[in-house]
Amino acid sequence: MAKAHTGVLLLNLGTPDSPAVPDVRKYLQEFLMDGRVIDIPFLQRWLLVNLIIAPFRAPQSAKGYQQLWTKDGSPLKIYGYQVTKLLQDSLGADYQVVFGMRYQNPSLRSALEQFKDKGLKELIVIPMYPQYASASTGSTHEKFMDEIKRWEVVPTVKVISQFFEHPLFIKAFAELGKKYLSQAKYDHILFSYHGLPERQILKASSDGYCRLGDCCKTYHNKNQYCYRAQCFATTRLLAKELGINEDQYTLCFQSRLGKDPWVKPYTDEIINGLIKRNIKNVLVFSPAFVADCLETTVEIGMEYKHQFTHLGGERWQLVESLNTSPTWVECLKQLVLENSAKPC
Repeated sequence: MAKAHTGVLLLNLGTPDSPAVPDVRKYLQEFLMDGRVIDIPFLQRWLLVNLIIAPFRAPQSAKGYQQLWTKDGSPLKIYGYQVTKLLQDSLGADYQVVFGMRYQNPSLRSALEQFKDKGLKELIVIPMYPQYASASTGSTHEKFMDEIKRWEVVPTVKVISQFFEHPLFIKAFAELGKKYLSQAKYDHILFSYHGLPERQILKASSDGYCRLGDCCKTYHNKNQYCYRAQCFATTRLLAKELGINEDQYTLCFQSRLGKDPWVKPYTDEIINGLIKRNIKNVLVFSPAFVADCLETTVEIGMEYKHQFTHLGGERWQLVESLNTSPTWVECLKQLVLENSAKPC
C-alpha cells in the first residue's frame, strides 16, 4: 500500500458521549469553559459554567440529545465518520483522512496521533464550519496549534478558515432544498444560522468597521471574517442558486444563551412575524451546520416547528444538513486538492 503524502484532518465541534445527564454536563463544561466561547475572565466563567449553566442546563439539554440520538449514537459523530470514509475513498492512497472533534470524542489529540511519525509532507486541516467565527473556527485553530506544537517534526500545515463561498458547498445545500421545493409550495424560506453574542462580532471587527447593521449586507475585505456578514453572503449565494428573490426569504439567528444581546434578527421573533404576515408554509435551511445535530434536528426541526404550528402555521419543513451528500463530499475533495501542494 502506498504511503500517504498528505494528511487531511476533518474537525467538527463535538457531542456528548451519550445523552445521559452526566455526559451532557461533562460536554457542556468543556465546551463552555472555552474562553473563545464564553469570552469573560476565567474566574467569572468558571463560576458561571460550573455553578449555574452546566448544573441547570444539562438535564434540559440531555432531553434534547435523547430526541436526537439514534441507535448508532450521535448523528454528528456518525456522519463525521461516514464522510471521512467517503472522502478517503475519493482521494485515494496518497492521502490519509482522519476525523476528530474540538470537544469530547474522538478528541483532536487522538485524531492527530494517527498522523504522527507517518512522514507526512503536508497536513490540511478543515474545521467543518462554513463561516468563520472565533468561538468555533478560531477555537479549533487554537486547540490544533496547542496540540501540534508537541510534535518534534511539524509538516507544512494549511488550515482552511471558511468555505461558505465554495460553489460546491452552495450547490450541495441548494440540491437538498430543491428536492423539497419540487414536492410542495412554500410561502417563505428561512435561513437560520447559529447566533453569537454581539460583543464577539465587534471584537473581531477590522478597524472598527462592524456596526451590526447594513454593513453586513455587502461582503468585502473589511468584513471578510465577520461571521454575520458571512451569513448574509451565504444566504445571497444560496438564494441565487435556488432562483428566489429577496422578498421570498429571511435570514435569522438561533440558539442565543443568556441575557447579553446576540446578533439579530432572532429566529423565534421572526417566526412570530411570519405568522402575523399570514405565512403558513415555511422551508428552513440551517447553512451553518454540515451535519445534523441538536441545533438543526431538535431546535429547528422540533422546537421552532412547535412554535410555528402552535401559533397557526401549517407546514414547517427543515432541510436536512449536508451529512453524506455526494456533492458535499466532492466539495471537501476539491478543498483538499485546491489547498494541497501535491499536483492534482
